[in-house]
Amino acid sequence: MRKVLTALAWPAGAALAGLVVAALLAALAGEDPIRVLGILARSAFGSSFGFGYTLYYATPLIFAGLAVALPYRAGLFNIGAEGQLLVGSAAVAAVGIGFASLPAFAAIPLGIAAGAVAGGAWGLLAGWLRARRGAHEVIVTILLNIVAGALVNWIILALLKDPSSQAAESLPIGDGFRIESRLVNGTPANWTFLLGIALAVLAHYLLTRTVFGFDIRATGQNPSAARAQGISEARVLMIVMALAGAMAGLVGVNEVMGQAWRLKDGFSPGYGYTGIAVALLARGRPLGVIPAALFFGALHRGAADLDIDTENVSRDLALVMQAIVILVVAVEAGRLRRTRSPA
Repeated sequence: MRKVLTALAWPAGAALAGLVVAALLAALAGEDPIRVLGILARSAFGSSFGFGYTLYYATPLIFAGLAVALPYRAGLFNIGAEGQLLVGSAAVAAVGIGFASLPAFAAIPLGIAAGAVAGGAWGLLAGWLRARRGAHEVIVTILLNIVAGALVNWIILALLKDPSSQAAESLPIGDGFRIESRLVNGTPANWTFLLGIALAVLAHYLLTRTVFGFDIRATGQNPSAARAQGISEARVLMIVMALAGAMAGLVGVNEVMGQAWRLKDGFSPGYGYTGIAVALLARGRPLGVIPAALFFGALHRGAADLDIDTENVSRDLALVMQAIVILVVAVEAGRLRRTRSPA
């Protein structure tokens, strides 16, 4: 119990620090801080409509958070979840358009597989460059994000463009690919949220109950000792980055199959980058990604009403809160690194 409370202390403190700073900034802006925090809570959880949107926004953050958290345990910092989810989403749209006549029992698994395989391949590329060429994954994944953004934009406009629409969006996917059931009626929240939870549980099992999970943790904690025990560092890094990309690619299931039913340019408001904050708040633990994603999903949903219900505070307050959370978690990471370093 003591270990559990200790593990929860810093994430809870980081979230509380973000709320306190938000309240102080609201007061400096001339708004009642209690009222501002009340708007955030009421918008995110005060109605079934708000709660449904909180679940919807949390869903891609679970996938993106897992895409960062799993490599983090292997000693890698995956900045590329944004590019991986873009490529995965493009693949989901491509099969949804190319095989539009498929029935749902075949179409939905195909869409899920397409997103996972395409995102996984994009992640594997970064892992291969890190393992075989020594290219730092941070630089590589940042550059691959730029390439993925340009590539997906070209795919939408040149290959999948809907000629009847003036917007930068693809043709609609087939009916069989569409996830029409809703977790909360009147909102886009769908069972992809449950898929994210299941994936977090599987990732936790992988890390804590399998030999490969031990290899991941050993490589992340002490690569030299892992190599001395016969663990192939290159193999671990490539597989982990492929798994991370596959998780990020499943964002396309939620966005393309579950909500828009087509691929829209700019559909992601930075889910992949917010996933970094989610993973840090979760301290790299897959099960911790779930509440962390719900927290950031609630911020995203709650901040939408600040522009309407306040005069001096905008939705950008949520970005400030995210920044404070990241800073507090970074302080903890630095503290742990110093305590583990030899004297």
